[in-house]
Amino acid sequence: MSLTYGEYLKIDQLLALQSPRSTPEEHDETLFIIIHQVYELWFKQILHELEWLGGALEADDTPRVLATFKRILTILKTLVAQVDVLETMTPVSFLSFRSRIENASGFQSAQFREVEFVLGHRRAGMMRYYGEDSGERARLSAILERRSLWQSFLIYLRCRGFEIPEDLTAMPARDAHGESAAVQAVLVGIYRDRPEVRDVCERLVDLDEGLQEWRYRHVKMVERTIGFKPGTGGSSGAEYLRTTIFHPLFPDLWAIRTHL
Repeated sequence: MSLTYGEYLKIDQLLALQSPRSTPEEHDETLFIIIHQVYELWFKQILHELEWLGGALEADDTPRVLATFKRILTILKTLVAQVDVLETMTPVSFLSFRSRIENASGFQSAQFREVEFVLGHRRAGMMRYYGEDSGERARLSAILERRSLWQSFLIYLRCRGFEIPEDLTAMPARDAHGESAAVQAVLVGIYRDRPEVRDVCERLVDLDEGLQEWRYRHVKMVERTIGFKPGTGGSSGAEYLRTTIFHPLFPDLWAIRTHL
């Protein structure tokens, strides 16, 4: 018999992965589980695309860069739209099974930390939330030994003939990227005179803004659902999430707006 749709996509295994813990089962727990499992699948795809994007930047392959940005940005819009589905769950329905979650929390999502680390928002201290010998910690440690997407972008600029200080692309980069006057001077020139490179810059801004938009919607969803109660998994809930928004991943691209 030829390969079937269900076999190829492992549908039976996929549909067996939703296991509500409430007894009797609370209606909205299935929705809560599915939404977060889908988020993790999209995070996996984003990581896949970011690796492809970094390679395209360092290879000076602008068509592939722009096409990959388009896909990533479309996925981010989907992530934001999923919040609308989650907000159909009322605070009362969530509280009916929240205790069953115990210490599990989206704060613990290792894949989302991987996305942050790949993009350059690197905080080695966040690894303390993952076991010493865990696969999650090993993956995060490995990312700290590689270039961030921002560093790959700076290599792309160098390939295009722009003067980028060598130390800014040196590995490893273990901390979040700060501002660079040298890079900002290059970017101002690009925005004024090099529209084909400016398009790539603007896609980075779109990516940065898209992630901030998802963070904002996430904060408001949490406030709407649990108010200002402490979060699970050791976080402070909405209070912690509010500290994560409006902090750009690529500060140089925002700073130059004042100088154009």
